[in-house]
Amino acid sequence: MKSSRSKRNADPLAYWRTQADRLIWTKAPTKTLEWDLPIAKWFSDGMLNASYNCDDRHVEAGKGDKVAYHWTADAEGESRTITYAELQKMVAKAANALSELGVKSGDRVAAYMPMIPEAVVTMLDIVRLGSVHSVIFAGFSAESLSSRILDSDCQIVVTADGAFRRGVASPLKPAVDEALKSCPNVRSVLVVRRTRGDVEWTEGRDHWWHDLVDSQKDTHAHESFDAEHTMLIMYTSGTTAKPKGIFHTTGGCLTQAATTYYNIFDIKPDTDVCWRAADIRWITGHSYIVYGPLINGATTVLPKTRSGKIMRPLLRDVTENRPLGDVTTLMDPTVVNSIGALMTESSADEE
Repeated sequence: MKSSRSKRNADPLAYWRTQADRLIWTKAPTKTLEWDLPIAKWFSDGMLNASYNCDDRHVEAGKGDKVAYHWTADAEGESRTITYAELQKMVAKAANALSELGVKSGDRVAAYMPMIPEAVVTMLDIVRLGSVHSVIFAGFSAESLSSRILDSDCQIVVTADGAFRRGVASPLKPAVDEALKSCPNVRSVLVVRRTRGDVEWTEGRDHWWHDLVDSQKDTHAHESFDAEHTMLIMYTSGTTAKPKGIFHTTGGCLTQAATTYYNIFDIKPDTDVCWRAADIRWITGHSYIVYGPLINGATTVLPKTRSGKIMRPLLRDVTENRPLGDVTTLMDPTVVNSIGALMTESSADEE
């Protein structure tokens, strides 16, 4: 870390150009930073594909059997282990499905999903097509959802029939249906069957994931896009004012996520298993559950939830009950507070 810090401080531009080599580029950049306040452009003459950097590259390097995700699910026997080769095929199928729905480069797609593998797949298939994802926290109201869909002009929504919260099925699709009453530009909704709850259905607009995605070919030829091509829109929480959409472009975003994940958390991709206790919707989830770990070829625990009520069994699940080896745990203040509360409530033996 000290050596890395010294290099960065001595010549920041040279440092970040070197870090960009963590990515596979179709066209390697010759430029690093072009800064004309308030606009900053990173690696602007380079070309790459975000999804390729997260899965295909590892399969091509002979690491397809390496585990990408251990998903800790709600129901007994439901948890899944997904290798990089399996992830590549899942992403290819989903990308083909979105293409069938007419999604193309530059289109905006909203994801309103629980913490399930399909959420990761959705993010990766969107950026594979050069489209832009706006991942919206699945606990937000229909009003919050509609405001973000309208602001970013999303025309496709990917969601689930529901989610499990503290072990109880909670519907999601009704919030989407309500939100879309004020979003006339949304033409398609792709729905993962998660809780098997009853849902209202709009023929021609709504599509079941298992019908549309599972029937697709498991190969997809990716395209390359400019490093300054928009990759994602991340909204502020809206706690103090109207939520503001922050645009992140591909080359700079991926370089930052890959570099900070590797250096700050001292990850050993060949041996470590990482659990990032955050929701996939937040920037920490984007960076350290999806893009950072996958670019580095690491193995990640994808938790079903971060609810304090079930944090104790989840902690046991990822550290004791599974043959995962040593788990590196990365947390945020909210989760630390939740665990502190659990420790206070638990018995001395449980502590």
